[in-house]
Amino acid sequence: MPETPSYISPEQLCVGLYIQLELGWWEHSFAFGNFKIKDAAQIKALRELGLQRLRYDPARSDCEPLALSQEPKDSAPPSEPPTPSPEQLKALKRAEKLRVLRKRVAEVDRKFVETSQRAKALNQTLRQQPEELLKQAGAVVSELVDSVLGEDGAVLHSINGKASDNAYYHPLNVTVLSLMLGRQLGYDSEACHSLGLGALLHDLGKLEIPSKVLLKPPPLTGPEQKLLQLHTVFGQRLGQQLMFDDEVLRIIYEHHEYCDGSGYPRQLHEAAIGRLSRVVSITNHFDNLCNPLNPRDGLSPHEALSRMFAQQRSLFDEVALKAFIRCMGIYPPGSLVQLEDQRYALVLAMHPTLPTKPTLMLYDAQVPKEEALILDLEQEPTLAIARSLRPAQLPPEERDYLNPRQQLSYYVDPRRTGR
Repeated sequence: MPETPSYISPEQLCVGLYIQLELGWWEHSFAFGNFKIKDAAQIKALRELGLQRLRYDPARSDCEPLALSQEPKDSAPPSEPPTPSPEQLKALKRAEKLRVLRKRVAEVDRKFVETSQRAKALNQTLRQQPEELLKQAGAVVSELVDSVLGEDGAVLHSINGKASDNAYYHPLNVTVLSLMLGRQLGYDSEACHSLGLGALLHDLGKLEIPSKVLLKPPPLTGPEQKLLQLHTVFGQRLGQQLMFDDEVLRIIYEHHEYCDGSGYPRQLHEAAIGRLSRVVSITNHFDNLCNPLNPRDGLSPHEALSRMFAQQRSLFDEVALKAFIRCMGIYPPGSLVQLEDQRYALVLAMHPTLPTKPTLMLYDAQVPKEEALILDLEQEPTLAIARSLRPAQLPPEERDYLNPRQQLSYYVDPRRTGR
């Protein structure tokens, strides 16, 4: 039998009681709905909520509630609505900020789905109207370039998709990340447009690879590996037929070349690899580490960056790799983190100029997952991240709630002034 909830009057509150607010997150100003009272300011704020009773947990409290006063109380309702207290006004403002933030995140998700569908349609266009491919791809890239190169830059979001759509999300991921890196490196609009086109179409040649090879989990046989590697050659050939410009063709042909000469198809060294190709080599490798064919083999964004810098640095342009790490931030979107107050969260978004102040989705067992609390740490000066975590380091309930894996995708949102 479940235990009967315990309730007390607001006048019985004292330091040490464990309170369980039966309110929506938008109806109070506390960071959590469940917490132990630590000072008189919290008692004052709880009383100013105007509740007739408050639920508390005797087992998790350090003391008993205060005794009830024996003085009679006038229970008649006030003739006029009370003026909101400063704490209530603060709660209302906080709720409004959260509503705006949730709406913005939902809008980015919607825009991502729309753009990913347009990217998915490019394959059909290639088969039916190849002469339209460059035009349609250019329209997708132009929108992304405008977002990334806007006056205030862009916020990078992580979005959980379905692993079955990886063939379409992967080129979009590589495009978004390449444009973010291109901005960090100071590329102008024209260079970013070529970079974006090459990134979006970098795996064009995989249309010529049989699905049984393309979708086969590693390890591949020697002949299968050689056939798969030919996608760079097939892609260049298709691009030439469609009259792509030279910079785009180089990205398609060179995006698997590595600076130490270990890449393919020509084992080029750094100086011989195009500057835009070196950018896509980094972002393509990063996304492949995070989103392999088998999602269970995927690394967290934090782990992927650490591996690329600590173990694979010789593969990449050193300046571009360091710039990529800067623009992804200390806690890249899609990372799991623990706050200094021990709460778990998933990084939803970050701006390159605010590496320690990302936007988070918090785990709270009292809040349904679809209504999960979203916090912008830029607006929460008392909260800070303590460390990054691997999914396996979270308890199962928290891991399932935050759902960091399956397919991790990225999208950009123009940075708005007045945040």
